[in-house]
Parts: sequence; structure tokens; C-alpha cells
Amino acid sequence: MTGAQAVVQEPFARRRAGILLHPTSLPGRWGSGELGHEARAFVDFLAAAGQTVWQTLPLGPTHHDGSPYQCLSVQAGNPQLIAIDELIARGWLEEGRAQVLFAHTAQGVVQRRFRLLAAAYEGFRERADDQERAALAAFVEREAHWLEDFALYQALRREHGGRDWSQWPPPLRDREPEALAQARRRLAPFIAQIHFEQYLFFNQWQALKRYANERGVLLFGDLPIFVAYDSVDVWTQRHFFKLDEQGRPQVVAGVPPDYFSATGQRWGNPLYRWEAMEADGFSWWRQRVAMQLRLFDLVRIDHFRGFEASWEIPAGERTAVHGHWVPVPGERLFAALREHFGRLPFVAEDLGVITPEVTALRERYGLPGMRILQFAFEGGGDNPYLPHNHERHTVVYTGTHDNDTTLGWFQHLDDALRRRVMDYLGLEAEQARDMPWPLIRAAQASVAVLAMVPMQDVMGLDSRHRLNVPGIASGNWRWRFQWEQVPADAAARLHHLAELYGRL
Repeated sequence: MTGAQAVVQEPFARRRAGILLHPTSLPGRWGSGELGHEARAFVDFLAAAGQTVWQTLPLGPTHHDGSPYQCLSVQAGNPQLIAIDELIARGWLEEGRAQVLFAHTAQGVVQRRFRLLAAAYEGFRERADDQERAALAAFVEREAHWLEDFALYQALRREHGGRDWSQWPPPLRDREPEALAQARRRLAPFIAQIHFEQYLFFNQWQALKRYANERGVLLFGDLPIFVAYDSVDVWTQRHFFKLDEQGRPQVVAGVPPDYFSATGQRWGNPLYRWEAMEADGFSWWRQRVAMQLRLFDLVRIDHFRGFEASWEIPAGERTAVHGHWVPVPGERLFAALREHFGRLPFVAEDLGVITPEVTALRERYGLPGMRILQFAFEGGGDNPYLPHNHERHTVVYTGTHDNDTTLGWFQHLDDALRRRVMDYLGLEAEQARDMPWPLIRAAQASVAVLAMVPMQDVMGLDSRHRLNVPGIASGNWRWRFQWEQVPADAAARLHHLAELYGRL
């Protein structure tokens, strides 16, 4: 067994530290972070900093808002992450043509990048050798169980101006076989383009994963509990979702009022017909988890609370206030997953309203929970997020993608709470300017087996660099960094803390 294999098989066997950064936030010249040389440079930064975990957000293809938690497919990869320079290096895309195509400023970045991918596919068809063509064909055959429906869905969405499946003509909406066959013939060129894009994504991701694992870095993914209504998953398997006869949601997902929102969060995702999923042996979940375990070494289960009970909101409600909890057979689901996969390298996102039943479910399957230091300082000394209350089998964060940056959080505290933070961390008044490093140190010192820090905190950035504000529909998921912004001593400081607190 190689060192990389050993590190992957036992991610929680020893103390670790890592950084949370979605690949879209990487630098690069083509408008979005990618899976190419900048991603490998980030792996090198992690290794130099003594960090052995890179956590991302979900990697699926997003809607226009860019949210990785509302994807068009639970199986497909986001083509916006495809490294353009690698297509140029393969000879499928000419540098000059790429520059011209990307210079169409009347279009957004997403549209311009799709133009580059279309040009690369044209170059592939003209110049690829037999081995490359055979590799693409083998990929399409191997992944056909999800790829064929996804490619058709994308082609039909494009044909219908981006409208979701419920607004298509009834024969297509209801998946009548002849209508689908005609669509496959009519849209064959664009379907082939989607096949090519997914081939590129998976090849590039697996190459990045090998690069990371060889350097002792684990890739840590994120599996949202729910799927988007506008997705191939709901279109192809309506019987697994609580929809009416016309395919419209009867109830939608969300969470009740909490720390993030006084009216709760109405996510709008359709809810599952768990009895149908269980009757099918949870095959849909097995296939979904199998893909995540191909992509990642460990996986965060988003909204783990929803596997014990889900907050159901009548579809006509505009907020989450008037929802109610409905039991979910999470115990039987995780039993089926463990029987099928054996080891479950999951982390449970157990934030919000957590009942003893949720905790019991998490503990029954040995899943680490999460502790967020930004939540630690309100209330008394029994606050479970305070470091002295942490347990080993947990993952501690300064903050997550849903939080403000630690510097922004600290700057917005009232005077009394700021003094409490300073007192707890043992800081004098003049040391306030060192934030966020005192909180990073507290995370590293925690007994939690894994300590994660968002890249914005490593860089000491304020609220202007926040990635997401829950409950706000626009302006999220756009943050990117440049290497020039990273403090010259950041890797050395992280490495020192990892060594000091036994996380190397």
C-alpha cells in the first residue's frame, strides 16, 4: 500500500488540518477558477503549509446563480471548471482563437467559456487521434447510465431557452419515448458536445485528485441532501419526489428560523418520497454516493439533520415560517449505505436545531460532527462550539462558506461580545489587529481530529470577500483570489501551527 492509499483509507486516523476553497475561487485568466495548473499550485501551497485536506463545495453544473447547492445533476461535473489552457496544450483549441472568443464582452463569463468549449470540441473532432477518440467513446459507454439523460436534458433546456422541464411541451415533460427519441436525433450534435465536456471534467478532476493524493492531500467534498427542481434527477425520476400530477412540487425544503434568518430559509427543493426510495432499496442514493466516493476521499453530508426529519414547507408559502418536521428513514438509509459501501468516510453537517435523535443517528454510524468557532462566544461556558467543549471525533471550523469571513465577523461584533472573544482567546487590546490568526490558532489547538479554515481567513480578508450570504438570492458564489493577495508568510504560519498542535 502506498502512502497516498493509506492516507485515503484512514482520513480520521490522525489529526489533520486543511483549507476550505471552492475551485471556482482559484485564480486564472479565463474568468473562473479551473482544475488545471492553478489547482495544482493550490495543492502545492497546501503541502507546503502542512495542510493535508482540501475541502470544496459540490462540483455539479449550476444554474445561472452559480450556487453549487442547486445543481442540474447529482452525477455530472461543472463544465465551467474545465481548464482551458489544457485544451490549448492538447492542440484542440488555438490560443489566438480562444482569446478572440473570450473577448466577446457582451456575453457573461459562463457563455464565453461555453464558446471556448464548443471550439475545443470542434478541434477535437478535427485533430484528435484514434486513442483520444476511443477514450471519449469508452467514457460515454461507461457513464451512460447517467450521462445519456443528462446530455439530453441539457440539450432540451437549451432548445427551450433555459426553461425547466415542467415548462416543456407535455410529450417531453412527461418523457414519452417517441418524443425523446426524436429529440435525441434532432439534438445529437449538442448532446455529443455535452458528452465531450463531461469527459474533460472527469479526466481533469481525476488527474487533480491523483496529484493531491500523491502529495498527501485528501480531497473533501460536499453532498447536498436535496436536489434542484430544475434538474435531470427530478425530470427522470418524478416518482421519487413529492410532486403533483403535473409535476409541480407539493411541498418544498428549507429550515425553520435560526441564526442565519428570522424567517427561516425556504430553499425550494422538492422533497423526497422516502417510501418509494426505500422500496427500491435506496438505489438512487447508492448511485449518488458511489459517484461522490469516486470524486472525493471524504464527504460532508450537508444538512444531516434532514436525514432524521425534514422541514416541509407548503409550496405556496413564501417563507419557511409555516413548515413542519416530517420523519425521515435515515437509520435505514445509512444502514443500506454501510452494507453496500462498508466504510462511510462522511462528516455530518449537524448545525442548527439538533435533537437527541439526530445526534444518535450520527453517532450510530460513527460520523464526525461540526463545530463552528464563530458560533462559540454567545451564551455561557457550556456553549458546545467553545473549544474546551469539543470532542475528538469532530471537525472544527473558524467559519464555513455560509459565514462571514472571520475578520468580517470580528469587526461586526458588538463591544461586549468582542471583549468576550478577546478574553477567551487570551488577547490584549492591541492584539485585536491580529485577527483572524488567533481564531485559526484556536481551531488548530482544538482536540477535534480535523481543523478547517476558509482561504479567506488564511488571507486575513474582510466581509467584502464573503462567498455566500444565506437567504440572499444574488451576488453570491463569485469570490476569487489572486496569489498576490496571499501573505508571504501564510504557508509558514500554517505549517508552524500544524506542527505545534500535532496536525502534520
